[in-house]
Amino acid sequence: MAPALQNVDTLLDSDSQIKIKRLLDDGSKLHNVNNNTVLKQYVNDKVSDDMDFDIVKYETMEFKAQIRWPDLIVQVLLHTVSIYGFYLMLTNRVNFLTTLFAFATIYTSGFGITAGVHRLWSHRAYRARLPLKVLLALLFTVTGQRDIYTWALDHRVHHKYSETVADPHDINRGFWFAHVGWLVLTPHPAVEDRRIALRKTSLDLTHDPVVRFQKKFFIPLFLLLNVILPVAIPIYFWEETLLNSFVVSFVTRFTITLNIAFCVNSFAHVWGNKPYDRFVKSVENKLVSLAALGEGWHNYHHVFPWDYRTSELGRLNLSTAFIDLFAKIGWAYDLKAATNLMIVNRAKRSGDGSLGESEEPEPSSTSDYDNGIRN
Repeated sequence: MAPALQNVDTLLDSDSQIKIKRLLDDGSKLHNVNNNTVLKQYVNDKVSDDMDFDIVKYETMEFKAQIRWPDLIVQVLLHTVSIYGFYLMLTNRVNFLTTLFAFATIYTSGFGITAGVHRLWSHRAYRARLPLKVLLALLFTVTGQRDIYTWALDHRVHHKYSETVADPHDINRGFWFAHVGWLVLTPHPAVEDRRIALRKTSLDLTHDPVVRFQKKFFIPLFLLLNVILPVAIPIYFWEETLLNSFVVSFVTRFTITLNIAFCVNSFAHVWGNKPYDRFVKSVENKLVSLAALGEGWHNYHHVFPWDYRTSELGRLNLSTAFIDLFAKIGWAYDLKAATNLMIVNRAKRSGDGSLGESEEPEPSSTSDYDNGIRN
């Protein structure tokens, strides 16, 4: 039995469908003239559950997103300063150790996103002991991508209402909207409605003490782990200048980390093949997987979102190896994964025909497989 399938629980495949009913009795169009007027007047008083949520109403409503100027200014400043950061690195005007430290931090902290807030807290694809939870929470905070609760809740909304107006970064609104636009524009009222609704079904997040602590102290933790320490380390250990360390070790590193995550929402929904489901926008993108520690096998992930591997075995997926490593010492357990038979059957039923030879042979017998996942 391959290491990635040890201590694994398998789940039955099912094609989940969004059950849609009407939210209002009348059939008139909803209008939104100024940002989220509808949300303020209606949704806060009556947020519908899944059975009553009428996405058609929201799809036909008139809505014009407004620019959130503070967020836009922050993004422009980050990317502008990062251009200078790349100039410093490419012209050797910054200590090479500072550059090395910045990229090492990018990929080390990245496990906080991939193995942490994504696979553990958003999808509950495996369970983790307290030491691993703390480690992943610290790494995720280093990335600076909001608090765990907010990130995981948004990601659950994305999967439940993917490619609809209720999707926070709906790829149907364009590449740039999915990449970064959704962060600098007011959200569609459908998104706000579903964010509120899914809070009721995301009590596992509010009950997690690590998630609660990180959310409560996010600002000081962000300043300490994402700004102060990354800037101070190059200054203290190899006498980097304050300006260079701030530009490279904080701003440029932070911006690169953000864009790697953005690429999963944009590139991995546009360019690539669809071996498991040709009817969705998510694709398999090798370059995104390389940059995002295995998160680019996105067609697979949207078909089997509960699979802790987010890809078939044999794919380049460093985050899966990270989880497997901690599974060996007992810090990660109850790993969920799809069987080869489930994968092949789904590919035959709805894939685009690009699925190649299976990277992992089928277990020799059911008993061998059962023994393998329980060891």
